[in-house]
Amino acid sequence: MPADRLRGWVVTLVVTAIAFVLRLPNLAYPNKLVFDETYYAKDAYSLLKFGYERNWPENANEQITSGNVDVFQKTAEFVVHPPVGKWLIAFGEHLFGMNSFGWRVAPLVFGTLLVLVLIRLVRRVSRSTLIGGLAGLLLAVDGLAFVMSRTALLDVFVAFFTVAAVACLAADRDWFRARLAADLVRRGVPDLGRAFGPALVVRPWRLAAGVCWGLALGTKWNALYVLAAFALLSLAWDVGARRLAGAGRRANLALLRDGVPAFVSLVVVALGVYVATWAGWFATSGGYGRQWGAQHPEAGTTKAFGETFASWLHYQRDIWNFHTGDFINHAEHAYRADPWGWLIVARPIGIDAVNNIAPGTDGCAGPDNCIRVISGIGTPILWWVAVLALVVALLLWVGGRDWRYGIPVVGVAAGWLPWFQYDSRPLFFFYAIMIIPFSVMAVALVAGRILGDARSGDRRLLGGIVVGVFVAVVIANFAYLYPILTDELLPYPRWLTRMWFRSWI
Repeated sequence: MPADRLRGWVVTLVVTAIAFVLRLPNLAYPNKLVFDETYYAKDAYSLLKFGYERNWPENANEQITSGNVDVFQKTAEFVVHPPVGKWLIAFGEHLFGMNSFGWRVAPLVFGTLLVLVLIRLVRRVSRSTLIGGLAGLLLAVDGLAFVMSRTALLDVFVAFFTVAAVACLAADRDWFRARLAADLVRRGVPDLGRAFGPALVVRPWRLAAGVCWGLALGTKWNALYVLAAFALLSLAWDVGARRLAGAGRRANLALLRDGVPAFVSLVVVALGVYVATWAGWFATSGGYGRQWGAQHPEAGTTKAFGETFASWLHYQRDIWNFHTGDFINHAEHAYRADPWGWLIVARPIGIDAVNNIAPGTDGCAGPDNCIRVISGIGTPILWWVAVLALVVALLLWVGGRDWRYGIPVVGVAAGWLPWFQYDSRPLFFFYAIMIIPFSVMAVALVAGRILGDARSGDRRLLGGIVVGVFVAVVIANFAYLYPILTDELLPYPRWLTRMWFRSWI
């Protein structure tokens, strides 16, 4: 690790503060429920009041905007996502009220913390404070990450817990190798001599990763694919570490002897945390499907697990059936974005829009009509360069056998490719918030390679110019898009200049 620990934290906190300052202004605007806030902000408030989600009347949004917030119905709502993200939104509503600032403050905090954990992950992997800070700065000025940090949706929470889990696994890799080395030093031997080496069953960083995965799954189920991919990658790191330490062919025994404890630490712990995240539903009696077990005492799950847990298992099955059933598979949406286009920002998501604002209205000076929009769009220059960086990362990982590049490649693949099996249902670009931290990581690592060693003279200078120009262009691109990320008033022609492709409209 770099020796500049103090400077590392200073850089981390400064870049994180920049991200926070960028995201905070006018957070409460527009003062209404936009896009899927209509589900999650209200579900969060219901959790806060009752411990489970209740239905709302049809005019609930208008009443909430006018200040009349306690208009719940008495019936339980069928919700299709676990409660962690909604509990976090609820905490903001508890502190600041059931208003647009209250339901957006938690995404603001966790969207900012996403920048922080990415900096620490990239710094650890690259062994460079500069490259870690660069990754954080690029994520801070990504349009999609920016919008998701200012909107009460669940996906920014999934991204945070996922990147935090991966950061824990990267720390576990260092911890494990340090323990292997310490064992050799303690025994005064140069290598393991073809022995398997110490078991090291209890690994704190891996346990921490399991907790983070459980919280990610407790927000949205799509984190499961990323968990599976990184669990396998982490196990491959174990095999490689033992082989490097001199275990020879016995290193392959890590697939079982390290694999079983890893499964417990990552999967079993994550499952336990996931179940615990439903504590509000378990502790109350009115939640959706809460009495199913009592109503079906003859069911096998009721006999095996008791009424309460059988009810919960039945609820989980209902959620699965919703996500894979005919209703969702035959649904349509104007902002449907098939996953093939996510990496190139083919179809951004419209979060909010007020069209055809006439001159003299809402500050529109004319002569053209004006428009206010919030577009969930990634900073295009960053995303397009990231595609090239991911190709380079794949080559350096597979061909160059550089383990560091495997993290962004696996992260993007696990957060992107599984969605292709669901392309019969509407999918949206904002799901790609799970991708962009790893894409940015690829860009930062490749930028570090362009920069080269600090002692490489003119090459370092040229690399610094190239990277510096790139960062400046990305920041300028973000600044140009800023009005359509924040609902600013724009004359229609000026908005149209930011719609570079027809598919963006």
